[in-house]
Amino acid sequence: MHPPEILGQLAIAAAASVVLAIFFARLRIPTTIAFLGAGALVGPNGLGLVHESEAITLLAEFGVVMLLFAIGLEFSLGRLAFIWRPVAIGGTVQVSLTTAIGFAFLYFVAEDSASRAFLFAVACSLSSTAIVLRALADRDALDAPHGKFTVGALIFQDLLVVPLTMIIPTLSPENDSNPAIEVGVAVVKAAVAVVGAVLLARLVMPRLFQEVDRTRSRELFLLTVLGVGLGSAWVMSEFGLSLALGAFLAGLVLADTDYRERAVTDAVPIRDALTSIFFVSLGMLFDIRVFLDHPVVAISIVAALVLGKWTTGAIAAITTGFASRASWLGGIYLSHFGEFGFVVLTLGTASGLVTDEEMRLVVTAGVASMMISRTLMSAAPSLRAGEAVLRPLERILRARGIDDAQRRERDLADHVLVVGFGIAGTLIGHALKAARVRFVVLELNADRVRQGRAQGYPIYYGDITSPEAQNHAHVRQARAIVLVINDPEAARRAIAAARSISETVPIICRTRYLRDRDTLLALGATEVVCEELEGGTEMAAQVLLWSGVDAHTSRSLLINTLEVQGHAPLSHRRDEWITALEHDLEHHNGNDPEDEDDGAA
Repeated sequence: MHPPEILGQLAIAAAASVVLAIFFARLRIPTTIAFLGAGALVGPNGLGLVHESEAITLLAEFGVVMLLFAIGLEFSLGRLAFIWRPVAIGGTVQVSLTTAIGFAFLYFVAEDSASRAFLFAVACSLSSTAIVLRALADRDALDAPHGKFTVGALIFQDLLVVPLTMIIPTLSPENDSNPAIEVGVAVVKAAVAVVGAVLLARLVMPRLFQEVDRTRSRELFLLTVLGVGLGSAWVMSEFGLSLALGAFLAGLVLADTDYRERAVTDAVPIRDALTSIFFVSLGMLFDIRVFLDHPVVAISIVAALVLGKWTTGAIAAITTGFASRASWLGGIYLSHFGEFGFVVLTLGTASGLVTDEEMRLVVTAGVASMMISRTLMSAAPSLRAGEAVLRPLERILRARGIDDAQRRERDLADHVLVVGFGIAGTLIGHALKAARVRFVVLELNADRVRQGRAQGYPIYYGDITSPEAQNHAHVRQARAIVLVINDPEAARRAIAAARSISETVPIICRTRYLRDRDTLLALGATEVVCEELEGGTEMAAQVLLWSGVDAHTSRSLLINTLEVQGHAPLSHRRDEWITALEHDLEHHNGNDPEDEDDGAA
């Protein structure tokens, strides 16, 4: 295909994506669905406007490489070690359970061969990193409990592709060699390649970027970032490993250098553009005729992918130590076919294990599962039916919960209930402890529960949205409830549940965005601390002070600005807030109002 034709077909695909994305946005349907739909509409199996998709597929492969490179930049070796439980335990349980169920059905019920049963089962156990990360980022849920589990499980799946690319060719009926020996040699080769790449990157990469940075050329820095990511992917492919693994390792090592933030800033726009093309290319694989020719089989595969992986993902999260709500949401985010599943099936086709018709059937059903699952992700916070089913398993596998507290905690009264034990929760807990105010903490992260208990905090594993946990935490007798959790929907549900128990207990809630304040107040929150507003106010105060404006003038300007913007504090706390702000401004100027009064006296 000539360059003008390639550009023309890219333009058609882009135009269809833009039109559908605008239309779907009005219906509040995720943009990812628009990209998949655009690919299905203009692709070879749709209107046929894009009849040669090789160029787009090539760009999509670059998109996957850049996506994994960006994932590596986001995590670093240190952060990867921090989430080892979701990666090692959650990923292992999710993939093993899904593969075992799929294998048992295909081998014992469908009476397929063991090689083919394993191939299809393990391909269906993989989920789409691109779709899930985009969905989590859109909902600002990467640091939420279900986000941490999902990302950990996806990293395990992406790493699993490496041994799968070596194992699948050995399953071919035409392969006469010993599979065990071939797999062993391949694993050793992979280990040597990975260790060598990491060591080389550790020694060379910091010096390389140091020299590039000295040129003060943004273009050269960006080219170096792309070269490192793509080069690492190519080197790994030469060793027979996955392109994605090479890109991921390059990002992982670069994340431990001083140039991580700049690399992320430069690489993200390219990643987003190429990932969007990747979704369009996936949509082109969708063939509606599959549902017309084999309706029962196709619908059964879609249902098995969505419902089956939803269930196995939730069980894996519970096993890892997450609460029923986080597990239920984590299952939703894994309930679809993944892009690396296509890679596995392609290898199976090349090895003679998968026919072209089977490939067409599974790929089409897989794309359909992506569309359904992405829609479910948007509705996930309001889907609660499975939480009650998971709670018995949660009680068996979780850390000691609030309902298992010792007698002294069962007699709680006139205490502060802190929900969440991240940085903000830790600060609040330390302040309450220092002030000798009785309090108890609920947290959904089992590791934080263990760490907090080791430090002597009265912290328990519990879900604040559960009425049972709230009863055991004595919400009715509490002096106040403090919500510092990263899940906005959970915060809303927690407020509503607390208000159903007590109409008078003060509820202090944190939210990131000012737009959520009125909703939280309407649900019953007493005070809402908005990170946008608090951060903006502090920044404005600092700017005024560094600009030479005196404290009293700064205070008046800030108060007037907040009132004009409609962001004045709640009326019954207004005087306290103004006094505190004035004191802060005086302190920044090096003056103490009390000292001035004493001097005047």
